Formats: sequence, C-alpha cells, structure tokens
Amino acid sequence: MIEKILLADSGTGNTRAMMKVLMDIPLIQRASITVLHVVPSQISAEEMTAKWEEGGRTLAEAISSLSLDPANVTAMLREGDPKDVVINVANEIDADLVIMGSRGLQGLKAILENSVSQYVFQLSSRPMLLVKDDLYSIRPIKRVMVAMDKSDSAQEGLKVAINLLRDIKDSELLLVHTIANLKKSPFDETAPDPNQDPILTEAAAKAKQYGIKTILSAPEGKPGRRICQLAEDKNVDLMILGSPDRRPSIAKGMPDLDRLLGESLSDYVRVYTPCPVLLTRMAVN
Repeated sequence: MIEKILLADSGTGNTRAMMKVLMDIPLIQRASITVLHVVPSQISAEEMTAKWEEGGRTLAEAISSLSLDPANVTAMLREGDPKDVVINVANEIDADLVIMGSRGLQGLKAILENSVSQYVFQLSSRPMLLVKDDLYSIRPIKRVMVAMDKSDSAQEGLKVAINLLRDIKDSELLLVHTIANLKKSPFDETAPDPNQDPILTEAAAKAKQYGIKTILSAPEGKPGRRICQLAEDKNVDLMILGSPDRRPSIAKGMPDLDRLLGESLSDYVRVYTPCPVLLTRMAVN
C-alpha cells in the first residue's frame, strides 16, 4: 500500500502536475504527503539566508498550488546536497513512494551532469515515480501499462497497478510481456498469442477480480524498445516497471556499472518511455 509519499519539489518541472493528477485516485487521497524542497549549501551567510528565503517561498507555493489537506501534508525545507537529502528523508519518513522530476538523462551523461534522479534511482531501494521535465503533458491516470515477467518486482508492480485502478471508472490495464525473437521460418508471419502466455493470463486473472479491463500484449524484440514503443502507440498515462535491487547491502555505496551506464531495462525505460514511470522495488538483502 502507498501510505507515505515523498514529493521532492524543485520548483520546476512536472512533479506538481503529477501530484495533482494522483490526488484524484482514492488510494493516494488516503496517503500522507511530505513535500520536500532542498536548499543547496552556500559559501556566505548572506547567500545562505537568501537561498533559505527563496526555498521557503518555493515550498509555500507548492503547498498552495497542490491544495492538499493540511491534516495529511508536511512541508519540509532542508539544506544540503539534493541527492543525499532526498534519500535520507525518504528513509527518515519511511516513504512508500518517492516522486521526483527527471531530465531524462541516461548513463554516463547523467553521472557527468550530476543527475539527482539518477543518483536516487541508483542508491535507493524505495519505489520511485519519475516525471520527466517538460517532455510530455501529464494526463489523468486511466490507462496504465505494467511490464510483466516472473520476478517479484513485476508482481509488486501489478499489485500497485491494481490498487491504483480498482477505484477508477473506465480504467484499463495494459499487460506486456516481451519475448526474445523466435527462430521461425521466413514464411511464418504469425505473432505470439498473448492469450496463450501464462505470465500474462495469470496477471490478467488477478486484475479481473477487481473488474479492471485488461489488454494483453506479447511483442517480440528487445524489451526496452518494444515496451517504450507500445507505451507510445497505446497512449499510456503511466508505466509501471519492476526494478529489482540486485546489490547486497554491503555494496550499496559501490557503483553498479550496468545501471550507471544505462544498460539495464529499467534505466532504458525510465529515459525513453513517453509518460511518467513508476519503478517498483523489491530489495534483496
């Protein structure tokens, strides 16, 4: 369940618009929300004072524009490196979901340009909703895509999708399971039948218990590209993807190069999907 949300608000981008859309969903309406704005450390006391005042105004604007229930919202102004502060506050409040903006940078470029979302994505084990800055419009959540496989994190993504959609009228759940290119005769143009895919049919059965309309797809090809293309073709409002934390706790501070360099499926999808991406996490101890 999503009971505690951390909204990292920088004052720019689409995170506030995303939060407004989410507040139309009954599950989110019951959650407590912490709105965080981080003030970077400054050299002089005068600069620090000015930044704190500016940060306070930004935070006040965020609270006002979101029209949140005062009983369920906490405003938090912190000083420090935004990357570290977001992770620390998420742990401090035991957040079930972290909502952040993203410039859509990938791999080495994200590292060199000091991407906050890439850093948090790399080092946090908490579910994250990444909203790219100014690259698409935020629409009401009606059509959600979940990338399915046999992993626990994919099952967690399915559960989140069901909880989000079960109380939304006329919602649709698009379940996709990409498969490697099959070795077929050059004269065989048949596509895989998603209705015969046990991973998809099992997931669909769970969703239908709550009256959620499901659409199944089993495209062939590279998973990242096929998922992103399908999200665009189907005009998806929200993508949900399982992103398992493969590293043991002792290695949390060490680089995971395939993810840092953008080789993982979750990194590819978060960059190229034309809609907000919710990464569900199932940490491995």
